[in-house]
Amino acid sequence: MRVVIAEDLTLLRDGLTRLLEAFDFEVVEAVDNGPDLLPALLGHRPDVAIIDVRLPPTQTDEGLKAAIAARTEMPGFPVLVLSQHVEPLYARELLSDRDGGVGYLLKERVSDVEQFVQAVHRVAAGGTAFDPEVVAQLLARREPLAVLTPREHDVLKHIAEGRSNAAIASRLFITEKVVSKYINNIFAKLGMPPSDDDNRRVLAVLKFLDA
Repeated sequence: MRVVIAEDLTLLRDGLTRLLEAFDFEVVEAVDNGPDLLPALLGHRPDVAIIDVRLPPTQTDEGLKAAIAARTEMPGFPVLVLSQHVEPLYARELLSDRDGGVGYLLKERVSDVEQFVQAVHRVAAGGTAFDPEVVAQLLARREPLAVLTPREHDVLKHIAEGRSNAAIASRLFITEKVVSKYINNIFAKLGMPPSDDDNRRVLAVLKFLDA
């Protein structure tokens, strides 16, 4: 799997490169600034990009702008954001095109190598991977969807964090059958009928998190 990394901290950039290569990823380019990022993404067209939101020269939203521009050129292009802080505005902007293949993890909480690698694979496959703290702050800044019950909100929050039905069942101390029932209720309430083309699980997460 081919990866582009955008991170201005040398130690973290090199560490991510070595880590991914140890798990058989091919890091085709690792850049340390915003202007170099978009050409790298469009030139290599990797399977996934791992991007810091704030990059030189402005240290504001250089990484995000490049990610959004790349997804405009390549709809659904998988992007996993690694940020030092929870920045809900940036996360919502990335989600605004409502395609899958997005993730947002906090650097300080990425301590489990296996879970991080799984998150990269999940985003590359078109899924979502959100840090629980990111999800919590996104939800705190908007009114909950009135059509969902509190339990359905809990289930959808766990889906946004990338958990499987089995993992959700374990976290909520219910059976997988009950989890499936909640998920089907969520799809129905959000107006998402069965479809061979759309990943309803991803679409439900994006609809829920989008401002």
